[in-house]
Amino acid sequence: MPEKRIVLVGGGSGGHFYPTIAVAERLREHATVEQPLALYYFGPEKYNETSLQENNITFVRIPTGKRRKYFSFLNFLDVFKVFFGIFFALVQLYKIYPDAVFSKGGYTSVPVVIAAWLLRIPIMIHESDTKAGTANKLGGKFARYIAIAFDEVAPQFPKEKTALVGMPIRKALLSKVDNPKEKLNLPKDRPLIFVTGGSLGSQRINRLILESLDELLPHYSILHQTGEKNEEEVQQTSGELITNTDLLTNYFVKGMLSATEVHLAQSAADIVISRAGTGTIFEIAQKGVPAILIPIPEDISHDQRSNAYAYARAGAASVMEEANLTDGLLTAEITRIMSSPEVYKKMAAAAVTFGSRDAAETVANTLIEIAQEHV
Repeated sequence: MPEKRIVLVGGGSGGHFYPTIAVAERLREHATVEQPLALYYFGPEKYNETSLQENNITFVRIPTGKRRKYFSFLNFLDVFKVFFGIFFALVQLYKIYPDAVFSKGGYTSVPVVIAAWLLRIPIMIHESDTKAGTANKLGGKFARYIAIAFDEVAPQFPKEKTALVGMPIRKALLSKVDNPKEKLNLPKDRPLIFVTGGSLGSQRINRLILESLDELLPHYSILHQTGEKNEEEVQQTSGELITNTDLLTNYFVKGMLSATEVHLAQSAADIVISRAGTGTIFEIAQKGVPAILIPIPEDISHDQRSNAYAYARAGAASVMEEANLTDGLLTAEITRIMSSPEVYKKMAAAAVTFGSRDAAETVANTLIEIAQEHV
C-alpha cells in the first residue's frame, strides 16, 4: 500500500507543540510495514528537535507573521509575512501532498491551514481552551473535524463537526509511577504539596508560598518549582524566614523540573497548587489529584481564568484569584481540602472523571481514517 502522509502544525509554544507530539506518538503506533506512515511538522522553528527525532517527524520550515493583541507597526508588516507563508506552505504541501493536516492552532498554523484548504487536503483542528483562539476560529471554517478539550468552547464552532475529546497528553506523562516520592527523594511520612508556576515560575506564587511556609511546613512537605531564575532567591529567603532547620528539611526548592520529574511530582502530590494552563490541568486530572488553581490574570492571559473555572465547575479544583490572594486564604483553602476526607475524595474522583478521555488516541484514529479515505 502507498505511504500515508500527515502534516502536523501548531503555534510556537509548548502548549501547542507537546499535544501535537502526543498525537504523533499515537499515530506512530498505527504505522506498519504494509502501511507506512510519514509525519511532517510545519513551523517557523523546530521548538524541540529531540522530540521530533524521537518520533521520526520531518521538520519543514514555514515562515509566518504574528497577530499581536496590542498596537504595533509590526502587525502591518506581518500581514505580508502571512501571505508569503501561505505561498510557501502551498509549495511545500504540494510537494509532499499529505493525506491529512492536523492543526493545534496558534499563529503558525494559519498559512498552513489556508494552503491545505486551497489544495483540498482534509484538515482537523484541536482547540485546547474554553475560548477559541483566533487561528482556530479561522481554521474551524476550513476543517472537516474540530476536536475540543472543554465543552464550553463548543458553541464557537459548527456543531455538526465538533466533538469533545479532551487534551492530548504524551505517553510519558500518563504512565503509572510506583513510589514517586521515593524516586524524588521526598519524605513518605507526610502529605506533599506540589507548587508550580509553570516552566518560568511565578514570582507572585513564589512570594505567596514563602509567606505561608510557617503555617504549612509543620504539617506538609512542599516541592516548590520556582523557575530557574528565581531558585536562588527563593532558597535564600526561605532560610531567612524559617530559622527552624528541622522544618526546612520538608521544603524542597527546584528551579526547573524535567518532564519526567513533573510527572513524578504530580503523581507524588496529595494536592497541587498551580497556574491554569490547559496542559497542566489535564495532567493533574490524569493523576486524580485535587488542585488549587491560581490563573494568570485575564489582562495577561485570555484563557487561563476561564479554563480554571471550567475545571472547578467539574468539582476537581478550587480557584483563587491572584489579585485577592493572601497567605492566610491559601492556607485556609489547603486546610479545608486536606482536613476533610469527604471533600478530598470528591475532588479526586472529579479529577479522574475529567481526565479520563484519551484525546491523543481519538485524534490519531480520526486522522488515520481521514488519511485512508484520501486519494
